[in-house]
Amino acid sequence: MAELTRISAPDGVAPAAAYTHVVMGTGRFVAVSGQLALDEDGKLVGEGDPAAQARQVFENLRRCLAAAGATFDDVVKLTFFVTDMAYMPAVRAARDEHISQGRLPAASAVQVAALVSPDFLMEIEAFALLPQ
Repeated sequence: MAELTRISAPDGVAPAAAYTHVVMGTGRFVAVSGQLALDEDGKLVGEGDPAAQARQVFENLRRCLAAAGATFDDVVKLTFFVTDMAYMPAVRAARDEHISQGRLPAASAVQVAALVSPDFLMEIEAFALLPQ
């Protein structure tokens, strides 16, 4: 794991409650493409169910990170693309199953008009940093 520094309340910026404003470190950069709620056979998991989709997306992120030799402890940034901001509590609940409150990465949440298919409620991408 790379040595990461987290700054949740930079001078003059309101403290972050559900993410960290700044995460920095040195090492090898890992970018994980936006993950959807697809199982290993490419089938949708959780049609119409944001909690089930969020759990599958985070499982896919975990598997992608593992393929790069990383874990959620190495994640420095998450970007959440949701078709409705009402899904964010489900996203945060799934995130909290994988990432402790003391190690929250930087994050952005964006509501989008659509994803690649109307059945998908969210897509999440991750950036991680590994030791040299």
